[in-house]
Amino acid sequence: MEYVLGIYVIASMVCFAMYAFDKRAAVKGKPRLSERSLLLAGLAFGWPGALMAQRWLRHKSSKKSFLWLFWATVLANLVVVAALVYAVLYVQNHVAIS
Repeated sequence: MEYVLGIYVIASMVCFAMYAFDKRAAVKGKPRLSERSLLLAGLAFGWPGALMAQRWLRHKSSKKSFLWLFWATVLANLVVVAALVYAVLYVQNHVAIS
């Protein structure tokens, strides 16, 4: 439980860096990261960093099809985290360890 915030912080930094790299590549006309990679990084606890990058770097912030998928990954991440937190709390409160 204590590690969840740390995981979000580290994954968000990585995800923000990925968006920054992709933005720079887009501006320079160089090979870019796939949208799938950006979405998976967000799904893997990095979505707060992705959201910051979308706002601060103005990257991937207006493409509607991407944004729908992005918010679906945010929801999926939050559902999984909530289920895991619930399961851990349930086990801590209801299962006797012998």
